[in-house]
Amino acid sequence: MKKFLILLILAQVGLAQQGDRKLVWEESFSGKSLNKKVWNIELGDGCPNCGWGNNERQLYTNENHEFLQGNLVITAKKEGDKYTSTRITTKGKKEFQYGYFETRAKLPLGQGIWPAFWMLGSNIGTVGWPKSGEIDILEYVGKEPNTVFTSLHTQDSHGNTINTKKTKIEGIEDGFHLYAIDWTKDKIDFFVDDALVYTFQPAIKNENTWPFSQPFYFIVNMAIGGNFGGPAVDDNILPQKFVVDYIKVYQ
Repeated sequence: MKKFLILLILAQVGLAQQGDRKLVWEESFSGKSLNKKVWNIELGDGCPNCGWGNNERQLYTNENHEFLQGNLVITAKKEGDKYTSTRITTKGKKEFQYGYFETRAKLPLGQGIWPAFWMLGSNIGTVGWPKSGEIDILEYVGKEPNTVFTSLHTQDSHGNTINTKKTKIEGIEDGFHLYAIDWTKDKIDFFVDDALVYTFQPAIKNENTWPFSQPFYFIVNMAIGGNFGGPAVDDNILPQKFVVDYIKVYQ
């Protein structure tokens, strides 16, 4: 009963933040496989941008995710001398501009893992990164336990992580938690478990400081090592699982 009341309170807080917006899309991962009308599976090591631009050590495959009890489970593994994981996107299939975006997820543990729930501008193919913009709703690196990162990248920041907030939350690795943004034409608010942790609202908005006036698509992945997650990887902690319950969009 106590757990039910806590969930009910959190739901009521979330509804208050969403205001009069309505649920326009939900991915509940309740099927047996990814819906190809919604999701793309990205494979390999990211070449010609090898290491996905961050010197990451994993190969993305079509074998490192599964559906268990209504959850998407991404598993990072060490297989021989290779690390493997999964990366999926909604590019060209589900793209959104403005709204309240939320996921419920459970984090993995250990040195070298780097799970993320994030978004990229739909024009990345023509203008490149970081001019396309990037919204990191959730990033977590195992080398900094009890900490989550919420960040944005723009041309003005030259791809450096200067528009960011590192939030210490004891026990964030325990159980499921909510990670969300409230994105309007004026600002982007970031939330963890319905608590506001960071606001991005530049005084001057142009294509270099505010590329967030266009549709963005979702990315869900778990990297291994890399400039942010590593460089050291503790092989003894593998395999590790990044579990995603749902993704919701309110507009």
